[in-house]
Amino acid sequence: MQDLEGFKSFLSSPKKGVIIPHAKPDGDALGSCLAWYHFLLKKGHEVKVISPTDYPAFLKWMKGQDEVLVYEDGGEAEAEKLVKEAEVVYCLDFNDLKRINGLGELVEKCTAKKVMVDHHQEPTDFADFTFSDTRYAATCEMIYELIVELDGRDLVDQDMAEELYAGIMTDTGGFKHSNTTKKTHTITADLIDLKADTAKIGKYIYDANSLDRLRFLGFALSQRLQVLPEYRTAFFAITAEDLKKFNEQTGDTEGFVNYALSMREIVFAAMIIQRKDGIKMSFRSKGTFDASVFAKANFNGGGHKNAAGGISDLEDIEGTVEKFTNLLPAYKEELLNAN
Repeated sequence: MQDLEGFKSFLSSPKKGVIIPHAKPDGDALGSCLAWYHFLLKKGHEVKVISPTDYPAFLKWMKGQDEVLVYEDGGEAEAEKLVKEAEVVYCLDFNDLKRINGLGELVEKCTAKKVMVDHHQEPTDFADFTFSDTRYAATCEMIYELIVELDGRDLVDQDMAEELYAGIMTDTGGFKHSNTTKKTHTITADLIDLKADTAKIGKYIYDANSLDRLRFLGFALSQRLQVLPEYRTAFFAITAEDLKKFNEQTGDTEGFVNYALSMREIVFAAMIIQRKDGIKMSFRSKGTFDASVFAKANFNGGGHKNAAGGISDLEDIEGTVEKFTNLLPAYKEELLNAN
């Protein structure tokens, strides 16, 4: 972290603060926020986690999640009050205030010190204390190291260890993505020493499907998956009607795009989803093809080299699919040579 000593000094006396993950928080975002929340409470700080949106049901086993204030679920007034009164705002697992929807304007205008802990590319310069490093597989790794740097390892209980482990496990795709490093395994080994129950975490996250989600996945694979072998690319195009048909809940499409990428010769995969607030894009890649560069250049997005997101500037899903497929010839050589 830049100015770690200054940050230690700042936290040496109890502060009133809020902790915020990105919109539609995943395991890494929620896990890092809740572990940091528990740590700060143990250090005598007064803190509240505010999520911009709801989050998947398969994360609701985490201790403290029932205390999370959801901004877009009737929590706007309380969130505004908390942010205005805060002495510090912790921004975890995102590096641009655009990632927290309506909360972004509140945070930008507030007088509180701002702290960023994040591992995505191209951070914007809004924080007073910044811990930003793309070499980390997950923000939960960074929170673990920050707690250790603050002499807080002995305060990491089983619940915190499991929240941190869950975030690392999910952001590495079960430790199979290329972002998994020796450091990743060293940290998770210590979290296991701290009583993280890995079997329980795996069950809660991966064995928590609803019947609707399983039927939705089957439908997506059989009816919505398109393969373009000449570009080593595959993608799903999911309509608003599809979401309604299968009673889609937050988190139900999590991981769908990875099925497209799992095919032997595919190096680039996309998930195109028509939602109420626009057409959202998720991109995944293997090896040398940079999904983040593609997302930034064409869909106002970004993220990691092999995992990125974006949003279409078109209102219809058909036009977005056409735009996506028409872009591929320009990347053909790069896609064919990716390894």
